[in-house]
Amino acid sequence: MTDVTHQKWWGWGVEGIAFHHEDKPHFAPFVLDKIGIDLSQPGTPPPDFDDIDVPAPRLGEDLQTALRSAVGDHHVITDDMDRVVHTYGKGMRDLVWVRAGHLPRIPDVVVYPANEAEVQAVVDLTVASNAVLIPFGGGSNISGSLTPPAHEDRTIVSLDMGRMNQVLEIDEGSGLARIQAGGLGPDIEAQLNPRGWTMGHQPDSFKHSTLGGWIATRSSGMQSDRYGDISDITRGFRVVQPGKVLVLRPLPSTSTGPSVREMILGSEGRLGVITEAWVNVHRLPENREVIAYLFPNWAAGLGAMRDICTSDASPSITRVSDANETGFSLATRKESNSLSGKLGPLVFDLLEKRGWDLEKVCISYIGYEGGSAKVRADKAIVGKTIGKHGGIKLGKGPGALYDQKKFDTPYIRDFLLDRGAVGDVSETAAPWEKLGEVYHRTIRAANGAFAEIGVKGYIMCHLSHSYHSGACLYFTFGFPPNPDGDFLTQYDVVKTAIQQAFIDGGGTLSHHHGVGTDHAPWMEQDISVAGVDQMVGLLKAVDPSRNLNPGSLIPPHREW
Repeated sequence: MTDVTHQKWWGWGVEGIAFHHEDKPHFAPFVLDKIGIDLSQPGTPPPDFDDIDVPAPRLGEDLQTALRSAVGDHHVITDDMDRVVHTYGKGMRDLVWVRAGHLPRIPDVVVYPANEAEVQAVVDLTVASNAVLIPFGGGSNISGSLTPPAHEDRTIVSLDMGRMNQVLEIDEGSGLARIQAGGLGPDIEAQLNPRGWTMGHQPDSFKHSTLGGWIATRSSGMQSDRYGDISDITRGFRVVQPGKVLVLRPLPSTSTGPSVREMILGSEGRLGVITEAWVNVHRLPENREVIAYLFPNWAAGLGAMRDICTSDASPSITRVSDANETGFSLATRKESNSLSGKLGPLVFDLLEKRGWDLEKVCISYIGYEGGSAKVRADKAIVGKTIGKHGGIKLGKGPGALYDQKKFDTPYIRDFLLDRGAVGDVSETAAPWEKLGEVYHRTIRAANGAFAEIGVKGYIMCHLSHSYHSGACLYFTFGFPPNPDGDFLTQYDVVKTAIQQAFIDGGGTLSHHHGVGTDHAPWMEQDISVAGVDQMVGLLKAVDPSRNLNPGSLIPPHREW
């Protein structure tokens, strides 16, 4: 057996870590009020794995023998648990299906290569056998990029990159590091930090996602305002394709025709297997802190984020939650007997006396990094801008709490699923002048979908990842399905309404979660039919027999 660790087969993260509400006195009343779920009633735990009917592997003796010869006997796995772990990502549909034992097609074998030569051997053997190969990083994808096609008759090989997790070298003079694609976020930082460096890339999935996965889905991190998203960070890479290796050197810029680098970014395994990448790294900042602010309403928060983005300040995080998400955040606080904990209610009482509508207030988090002089200058500019828009400073305490809990939110989805409820996310990006329209259109669409299926639902949003011309809007929604209808059918009604609202409002179908199978139906609306034509031509040129992760990235009717 391999020593690569994986997430739970039925949910997010590792065994022993879960969301609990008993120490959060406001959470149960909030959930009861907003979506009608009584948390005093126990949830239904996931089934025992032994109760799941796992299909037998469809793996010919010749291919199995060849794979064992390529990577070693102990790194070719056909046991049921490993194959199920590699069947789905962590999207809502994935979790519903795996808990229900819905396994129409799962990988027949999981292979763990140790180096690029072994990856090349596995890719070539898979293609020569006309089998299907699906690259696997941390398994955190939530858009269906890992799901094998249900009607695929060919052998399916899951290529797990978990053994390839090393920082291979650091070019200190250029601020570049060469890192193997299977490195998880914490593992990468644990190797860089002692030498004084950081990538600065921290997506929500940071603890359970890999460098290769970030590149393959065009990931963005919470600190991308300072460090850039993964497409900015990644300067070069090596990609194993059938019979060859695509090599791009880590150049700062180039004028050599259409960007092959951009073709690989976001390709979701359909153009080959990323084995390593050269990425930008930065010296660890002298100072780092996150400060919380409060705005009287959503419009004020949006206006402040836009002005901060176009100012001389360069914070690492610019985030503001709408009133619904602010209410949710306050409901997840633990009870505190400290002075700072008691000051929160006093501040809100004071604001109410000043005429603030506490049902509309919006909390914001701004991150600062760098030398003392830079941090002071950034704080001064940001503070003045926030004051101009009617906001106030709450301080470091709430900001530190955000920093501590920033990777915990996905566990709430499993908690709700245990109680038969949907909890999911969708995100988009749009120009500043269209953000308001996208936001309001999406809220209306979601509430209309809740009404259509006859449920009590809740949707909330925050702005993050600011750019010169616009920003990302990240929506979270939840509802208990109508018992008279199908769970996933109702989910699809809401998810479809939200995704279509993005496109109709002038946004993109996804800012950083990728395409997979869940978002593929909107690709022709997003990048035009001609754009998908060009993408299909590229995929066909590299993979004419559809051996590399077929079904992901393009609409089903465009598969050849």
